Amino acid sequence: MTKIKNLFSPIKIRSMEVRNRLVMAPMGTNLASQEGEVTPSLISYYEARARGGVGLIITDDTTITSSAIYHPNGLRLHDDRLIQSWKNLTQAVHAQGAKIAPQLIHPSFNAPSAFSGVQPVAASPIPSRRFREIPRELTVEEIEKIIEQFAEASRRAQEAGCDAVQIHCAHAHHLLGSFLSPLYNKRTDAYGGSLEGRLRLPLEVIRHIRSKVGPGFPILIRISGDEFQPGGLAIEESRYIAPLLVQAGVDAIQVSAGTGNNFWLVIPPTGTPEAPNASLAEQIKRRVDVPVICVGRILHPWVAENLLQSGKADMVAMGRALVADPELPNKAAQGDWDEIAPCVGDSMCLVSVQMEQKISCLINPAAGREEEASLLPATTAKKVLVIGGGPAGMEAARVSALRGHQVTLMERTSKLGGQLLLASFPPMKQEYTCIIQYLANQVKKAGVKVELNRKVDPAAVSSFLPEVIIIATGAGPLVPKDIPGIDKKHVVTAWDVLAGRTLVGPKVVVVGGGKVGCETADFIAHPVDDLTPKGNRVTIVEMLENVALDEKSMARSLLIQRLKSKGVEIIVSAKVVEILPDGVKYLKEGREETLRGMDHIVLAMGAKSENVLSEKIAGIPTLIIGDAKHPRTALEAIAEGWEIGRKI
Repeated sequence: MTKIKNLFSPIKIRSMEVRNRLVMAPMGTNLASQEGEVTPSLISYYEARARGGVGLIITDDTTITSSAIYHPNGLRLHDDRLIQSWKNLTQAVHAQGAKIAPQLIHPSFNAPSAFSGVQPVAASPIPSRRFREIPRELTVEEIEKIIEQFAEASRRAQEAGCDAVQIHCAHAHHLLGSFLSPLYNKRTDAYGGSLEGRLRLPLEVIRHIRSKVGPGFPILIRISGDEFQPGGLAIEESRYIAPLLVQAGVDAIQVSAGTGNNFWLVIPPTGTPEAPNASLAEQIKRRVDVPVICVGRILHPWVAENLLQSGKADMVAMGRALVADPELPNKAAQGDWDEIAPCVGDSMCLVSVQMEQKISCLINPAAGREEEASLLPATTAKKVLVIGGGPAGMEAARVSALRGHQVTLMERTSKLGGQLLLASFPPMKQEYTCIIQYLANQVKKAGVKVELNRKVDPAAVSSFLPEVIIIATGAGPLVPKDIPGIDKKHVVTAWDVLAGRTLVGPKVVVVGGGKVGCETADFIAHPVDDLTPKGNRVTIVEMLENVALDEKSMARSLLIQRLKSKGVEIIVSAKVVEILPDGVKYLKEGREETLRGMDHIVLAMGAKSENVLSEKIAGIPTLIIGDAKHPRTALEAIAEGWEIGRKI
């Protein structure tokens, strides 16, 4: 275990002294009011992270104007009436010993007219990839007004008791970053053209903020060290820009990467390397004498400590890891690393916000619900039987036991984990085993009795004499009965392949191009040794017009890239109508076509609930959760287990 000696040392940013080097990175939550006010839910959310030991919290994206709304329930600082709600937030965070700063943004082309009622504005009329709405090019007079709005928002933050402000100038994703990026700034006036012209607006914003808040108030900025796109901002330019930002009044620089067009670099997903921006941060650090903050998929204390020890950064920003476990800093400081709830980078916390829902977390169902998340002791302790050791069953057992119930969990196989165990087998997905490991350890720590290799039938239930039964038996692969030839020996399921029950190849058809089908194809096509440097030949046949549409996170882009790089053929808008002895027959655009010369057909056509017990049990309160109720995501299954455990 790496010895932590730098991570929990204090640091000063201008007049602000931070108790340690851990920063909570800005992340959307959708917990603000529709008017952009801080709500009690948002206060509880940030208060929990401050109590957990983080040094500095940088809040959600906070818009500076009501005419450009990024999220319907996003934070704003465009009006003095918002100051009081921000005071409530800063006081709560300060009471826990942490510092706090809003991340100020103008969302530019990411402020759709559907939210704000007006056409979005930008450096140049280049549309957002997400909203696909062409913005209007800003006039110089409008630019001057926006500069004033940034400064006024900073003044309000200062009056509300915030310790600093951070200016979002990264990812070419919002206004300042897009002005700086040659990909989005095509202007020929003083705010475009050369690098100095593109940099003019960020510098004027910084100088005007400084004129409003005075010499002692810290100003932070977030930049992309490199956009990693042809024609985009590169590290050589960022190295030149960084000292100019400091000269203008910046007191700390947070270094990110990427743009809205390669968002998997902005928010690196499951399986990608930790701290991918470390080298960028190091290069910026060599150019400035203010603290440099490294951000981007930093999940573990030892990674954070190594960044500091090696001199690559002065501070380390974590976002998703602190959503997963608000107590991560305290646990790391105490050496309780095994107690840290693992973030696997699935990014459903961010996907939920993009879908205009409140923030959520796979491993932490309490995220965004801190006000109501306390586990109260059960009024009456009961004998609880949980049947099924997947994520829903483990979470229900854990929470029930913590509340004082006598809980036994019975699992018919030799391992806990359920479908999460299968989900860990494709390339880039090994981290899911950390969730299983963590939940299994927490179940044991809570005092749950776990019985593996235990098949439960009505007789076993009767002999156990439970007072409450939780059925969490999960789901199995869906195998349609109406496709001729589906019962042939060379037809297997994705579950068989991932579980190691079937060896397929070298020529395979995967029927079903959802997330499971694509990840199984990725698994099958992956090279395993020098004898098969190109892996197996795999073809995906999918009914819909595209594949992996149920994969909402940034991982989808990388998954599709891997499939293409491995030569996986993808046939969409095609319905398999028959399984042949060496292939499949399918309909596409009304024409019947065939794939021949295949060794195996792998079915990835969905899941069906496995619950044969509930109808056979009478007289005992029985609750059905997770996939046993109906197939869904692991996030939903764990959340349901948490809810049930709280209510028994």
